[in-house]
Amino acid sequence: MSRLVAIVGRPNVGKSTLFNRLTETREAIVDAVSGVTRDRHYGWAEWQGQKFSLIDTGGYILNSDDDFEHEIQKQVILAIEEAAFVLLVVDVQEGLVEFDRTVAQLIRKHHKTGLVCVNKSDNHELAAYSADFYQLGLGDVFPISAISGSGTGELLDALVSKLPDEHIENELQLPRIAIVGRPNVGKSSLANALLGVDRTIVTPIAGTTRDSIHTRYNKFGYDFWLIDTAGMRKKAKVNEDLEFYSVMRTIKAIETSDVCILMLDAQSDMEAQDLSILSLIEQNRKGLVIAVNKWDLVEKDTQTALEYEARIRERIAPFRDIPIVFISVHDKQRILKIVETAMHVYTCMKQIIPTRKLNDIMLPIIEQRPPQSHKGKHVKIKFITQIKGEALFLFYCNLPQYVNESYKRFLENQIREQFDFSGVPVVISMRKKS
Repeated sequence: MSRLVAIVGRPNVGKSTLFNRLTETREAIVDAVSGVTRDRHYGWAEWQGQKFSLIDTGGYILNSDDDFEHEIQKQVILAIEEAAFVLLVVDVQEGLVEFDRTVAQLIRKHHKTGLVCVNKSDNHELAAYSADFYQLGLGDVFPISAISGSGTGELLDALVSKLPDEHIENELQLPRIAIVGRPNVGKSSLANALLGVDRTIVTPIAGTTRDSIHTRYNKFGYDFWLIDTAGMRKKAKVNEDLEFYSVMRTIKAIETSDVCILMLDAQSDMEAQDLSILSLIEQNRKGLVIAVNKWDLVEKDTQTALEYEARIRERIAPFRDIPIVFISVHDKQRILKIVETAMHVYTCMKQIIPTRKLNDIMLPIIEQRPPQSHKGKHVKIKFITQIKGEALFLFYCNLPQYVNESYKRFLENQIREQFDFSGVPVVISMRKKS
């Protein structure tokens, strides 16, 4: 059985604050504006040695014509269906309202076990009113304050006692693949197409995805975390605090990922913002695959893909050893190729070249083309090794300070020619040989 717990409730009752409290993170965006959390957000929590997964959801709203609110309803229902257990968050200061009854009925309809979290019970007087929520018929009621953490210990005691006793494998060690790019290039659509279910909200409006969404992908022999991120806008266009937080979440997703899929729109050439994201990926030494989406909308002949790829490689120079895949999420063309390529990049990142093999291959190449001498002083490279777990190569020599960047680029290119580091940032570091 699953140990997945969904946090649900109407808007602005403190669901994301509780999510952050239980996961001991600031993963979910918290704002006074109602409806900030649009998608489901996943996280890990641990209590008394027991781990379980949490889903933070948007606020459930009825009888609304708003497209986002309609989509939020779907996300909440999906979360309840997917979860083994449900935490219904209510607001003690507003009291029991009809919306609370509606959500409770939804939980019962799906035959889920739940606990009622009576939030904002910041003192004993307010906590006394929590008894009113027994009317929801979901069993135990817990007065809590998600902001201060008051009452959450008792809540967690009850929660872990009701979860199924099941061994959880260490999913945190799985590869993490992030889908990044400018707004509205099809990131969430790609995630949904790969997963085969609407895990994230998709609308034609740019910037729909605000939080980064983590979902486990386990199909076709691949097993990894798939991260759908908020679209990154130029800083000049980030006017709301909310947009700022979203950009920060995207940056964090890149920083904590192993491989990034940078999505481009085939209907436009690579833009400055795409290059900014690529630079961020490169600075953080992450694997990279470029996915050119909406290829079905481009008028093309036999040379179109080659010409488009050439323009991309010219723009991203000197970072040329990056796989480029032309896809159509709408037509589901080559989307599995993206998974295959991203996982190949991950494999390349984790490879360790044996030191003897590395020296046997690279030292003769260096002997044929040694570094330039500096004021009559000759640089002699004697030994090469790779740092475990990274594409970081240490070249030990007598005069490391005289090795210029162009020669380091030469060494990198030779390593790429001899070994497969496609999509992987290779770092050359010269060290003084003692």
